Amino acid sequence: MERLIEFAQKQGIKYLENEIMKNHTTFKIGGAAKLMLFPKNEAQVAAAVKFCRSAGVRYMAIGNGSNLLVSDSGIDAAVIALGSDFSKICLESGCVVFAESGAPLSKLCRFALENSLSGLEFAYGIPGSVGGAVYMNAGAYGGEIKDVLLKINHVDCTGVCGSISASDAALSYRHSVYAENGFVITGAYFKLQKAEKAEIETKMKDLLSRRREKQPLEYPSAGSTFKRPAGHYAARLIEECNLKGMSVGGAAVSEKHAGFVINKGNATAADVLALCRSVSDTVFKEKGVKLEMEVRVVE
Repeated sequence: MERLIEFAQKQGIKYLENEIMKNHTTFKIGGAAKLMLFPKNEAQVAAAVKFCRSAGVRYMAIGNGSNLLVSDSGIDAAVIALGSDFSKICLESGCVVFAESGAPLSKLCRFALENSLSGLEFAYGIPGSVGGAVYMNAGAYGGEIKDVLLKINHVDCTGVCGSISASDAALSYRHSVYAENGFVITGAYFKLQKAEKAEIETKMKDLLSRRREKQPLEYPSAGSTFKRPAGHYAARLIEECNLKGMSVGGAAVSEKHAGFVINKGNATAADVLALCRSVSDTVFKEKGVKLEMEVRVVE
């Protein structure tokens, strides 16, 4: 880590030591990361990955931290944070939009609206970044990232920049090839369609209103906690088992939407995991359906 700090200083990469991860996740949970790097461009990401590999330092990339549950003991790794300094969005040509991976989905959706481009309305209100959305093929209200994704830029495990087409990304329900290959997503291209600005805006406002009405946005969470089991809905199964409001420490099953485990106040990662295990065990016992966590657990 000391060598990595010296490297970051020479490269002009901003960094923080022992940075508390609860400040970088929407769950507001998590201990300290040994080192957090804040690269400003793809070249800095590539250089950091290459150095980590040569020095034997574990690394991981995060965006808005909206689908993460970080261990209370923190992360013994270098965290590459792709945030506001890595959030450029531009119109490439015609209906193709490029966004760096640190760009919030809400910012991307508003950019599409300003340019009268339709296709991303479903993503408005999802509290994630472009990189995270591609990583997990984020979706809502009948739409998924794979529906509009054209190409992805990345840095591979050796620190080499490259790209693949969406058709090669193995995109499926809450999954992409990036969940296995360890590459760092640096940007993505989206193929949208021209439409009336007023129609796009109306749909975005409607979906946002539905989110606010049905989801516990007033509490920190990581979004939907469990994946949708085949032929079922996780929230319905949890509600039918009378688990709304169930809590462990500061973590609770939302009274508003049973599919969300919320941080109702000073919850720990241990609280969340214990609650999720209890919910999953109860649903399996009563319904015969095994719930799998959608939230990515990081230690």
